[in-house]
Amino acid sequence: MREGETRLMPSVNVVNGKQIVVETLDPLQRVQRFLAKPFLQMRNHQDLILAILRRELRARFQGSAGGWIRAVFAPLVAIAVYTMAFTTNLQLPLAEGVDSKRVAYALFIFSGIVIFNFFSEMAFRSPMLLHEYAHYIKQTIFPSDMLAVISTLRATAYTGISVIVMLLLELVVRGSLPWTVVLIPLVFLPLMAFLVGMAWFLCAVGAFTRDAGYLMINIVPLFMFATPVFYPHNSLSPPFDILIYANALTGYVECMRDIVLQGSIPNPLVYLWMLATSVSTFYFGYWFFDRYRNVIVDVI
Repeated sequence: MREGETRLMPSVNVVNGKQIVVETLDPLQRVQRFLAKPFLQMRNHQDLILAILRRELRARFQGSAGGWIRAVFAPLVAIAVYTMAFTTNLQLPLAEGVDSKRVAYALFIFSGIVIFNFFSEMAFRSPMLLHEYAHYIKQTIFPSDMLAVISTLRATAYTGISVIVMLLLELVVRGSLPWTVVLIPLVFLPLMAFLVGMAWFLCAVGAFTRDAGYLMINIVPLFMFATPVFYPHNSLSPPFDILIYANALTGYVECMRDIVLQGSIPNPLVYLWMLATSVSTFYFGYWFFDRYRNVIVDVI
């Protein structure tokens, strides 16, 4: 060891005749370990994640009468109903850029509903997720924190079908797609991280009280109208056009519309805000779940 260099050595404690090594880490090492821990967990359990994910996807698509067909036509039916309702009665602002205003508004809604449906599926399922796998968690050494990752990947597969349908619809209407559609992963990866973090938090809360699941049933539908799914955020009068970004989903919806509909690079400030909500929610959710990990086994 060089002069002036300090090294923190692990301490060894003896408990009931067993040696327990306790590492002494400086604050920077603690932060680095915390930031890397969820990704190391994903890497170490990747085989288990893929096995359960394959089983869940088979159960979702093969176990239903419609299977993949339902996954394609369900969003189209929903968009048709929303478009008919809002363009004939409420006369909300229509998107510009294509000849048919009604079809333009359908694409406008579609780009928002893809994001919101992704969020709503995770919000509805997450509070009861640990209860679904309680038999695994209690009877085996099961990485319960990976359930949020598996659930998000499962929802991603379903959402990916909706994205493909949206792009095909735009291709039919416009005859081409903007080059910026290649940037869609730059929206979806932060969104997935945001939803994994949210799922970790809701999983932990839902383990202690089933009321969290019932609360989501009442709150999530209200979020649809607090998110600019049916209207552009700039149609709101100040200061609400800024305050609406307190809803983290607003940034994801706006960036998706810029990339898919406008063919433009998202506003840098909006994208940075989107990344900030993604990273902070991801790590807060993991911290909260990890804090109560050992207690969860006893309460579910």
